Amino acid sequence: MSRPPRLIARTLLATFLTVAVILLVTFVRLTIETRQRVRSAETDKLEVGARVFTALEARRQRDQLAMVATLSETPTLKAALSTYASESRFGGISTEQAAQLRHTVANEIEKLATTIRADLLAIVGTDGRQFAVSGSNRDRWDINQTLTFASTADTFQDVIVQPGGAFRVNGARLRLGTGDDLDQSVGTLLVGSSLDANYAQELSNLSNAGIVIVVDDVVVARTVPESVAKSLAQRRRSLTGTTTVDGEEYAVGTLLDSEGARIYVLSSVDAAARMATREALTSLGMIAFGSFVLALIASLWLARTLTKPIDRLAVEIDRMTAARDFDRSIEATRTSRELDTLANAFNELVRALTEAEAETNATYLGAIQALAAALDARDPYTAGHSERVSAVSVVIAQHMRVPDAQVDIIRLGALLHDVGKIGVPDDILRKPGSLTALEFEHIKRHPTLGARILKEVPFLAAHLPIVELHHERPDGLGYPFGLRAEQIPLDARIVHVADAYDAMTSARAYRPARPASAALAELRRHAGTQFDRDVVEALHGAMPSAAALSELQLQEVLTGA
Repeated sequence: MSRPPRLIARTLLATFLTVAVILLVTFVRLTIETRQRVRSAETDKLEVGARVFTALEARRQRDQLAMVATLSETPTLKAALSTYASESRFGGISTEQAAQLRHTVANEIEKLATTIRADLLAIVGTDGRQFAVSGSNRDRWDINQTLTFASTADTFQDVIVQPGGAFRVNGARLRLGTGDDLDQSVGTLLVGSSLDANYAQELSNLSNAGIVIVVDDVVVARTVPESVAKSLAQRRRSLTGTTTVDGEEYAVGTLLDSEGARIYVLSSVDAAARMATREALTSLGMIAFGSFVLALIASLWLARTLTKPIDRLAVEIDRMTAARDFDRSIEATRTSRELDTLANAFNELVRALTEAEAETNATYLGAIQALAAALDARDPYTAGHSERVSAVSVVIAQHMRVPDAQVDIIRLGALLHDVGKIGVPDDILRKPGSLTALEFEHIKRHPTLGARILKEVPFLAAHLPIVELHHERPDGLGYPFGLRAEQIPLDARIVHVADAYDAMTSARAYRPARPASAALAELRRHAGTQFDRDVVEALHGAMPSAAALSELQLQEVLTGA
């Protein structure tokens, strides 16, 4: 006889986990290596770009210096400045002549600005005062500002900060070449480039990277996000290598650091890494897709031989447990030895649990009945009281079409409704006459005491409202809480009526038993105030059944048979 195959679900799980772990490790390793390579590549690229840019910029500055030196030899310009300097030195220049000389200098500057198309072209006297300014950014240059230069060379480079912005300038001294004042300086010619957005974009195009221009710790131009530029400005120093800016890693270099002006060139390592990682992950994704397709094919094949029987077994178990239908057994699947063993074990477990539950219920009910009988036996006149109250309560509940599960709660709750009287002294409980106010206070404590006792038993939680509230009244004059009408649970209202009915139809030391009809009449007379009206009417409708309960029927009601 052939044996069913062994369960291989763990093999399938191991396959998927192995594929997932390999892909995860590959992804992590790929991400780390890609980031390291990108960081190195971006740093190298930035350094190379900076060197190229520096070389180009140096060449441009040299060319501009040469051009400035050539422009400084303009005869008309030097002659006008020489005359102005000489006359000013000896105090022999008139206001009209000074204005004429300034006009001559301004005209020459305009001609030169048209020729070289500079952002700024300015003439500065030997005293630092400016004669004239021209160029496309002349409006941003303060002509009244006195300028000083750190360098004394004939040609120089500098950064000049004006209220309207910063300028990177190339300067050339204007000197005379004849007479006794050979090589005497008569002024300075400045050609400048505005450190603005256009200049930043030009630098960005040359270096193929982002540019940030900072003047006096304030960002004046940028080609990167504002938050990144502000973060760099706050560093207040030259930067080289990699650094974290605004939560992202950048490769950073400094192109210029002079006189409060700094120009940074930077490239995002994270952005480049993301791009490189995205490309690598595309290839990895194709591999992952193929791996999981193979695993999916394997899982579909396994589903035909294992998953369906397991699902069927699980559905049958869920159906049995939901309906608590444990009278039938689960059939073997004949698909896997493990599944057949599981089905057989479950059937054995169900049989054992069913038997244990039956024994537990019997023991449970016997213990409750014994406890109720022991309490009732303290007074010969109340013997069997709890059992009769339970039986009458069940009859009332069934007449009111209460669900079966709730009827079971009422049955056992009514048996225990007077369990709190265990704390009432015998001399009060058996007193044949009327109770004093203090003695009645002792009696009124038994619902609360009973609930406190039963709270220690978890499986009796559903019965606590009956024990604790069966002396509450619809008019709110009951005890222990004075609840009204619908505030009182239906279970407690039913037991309250059944308790009163049995008390009136049972003999006591101080009075004989009343007929059932008289007891019912008394209940109906106080319906709506002392007793729930619907429950009293239900007792009236079930009166023949309640009044004719025999000892055998009483036991059947108590056991739920």
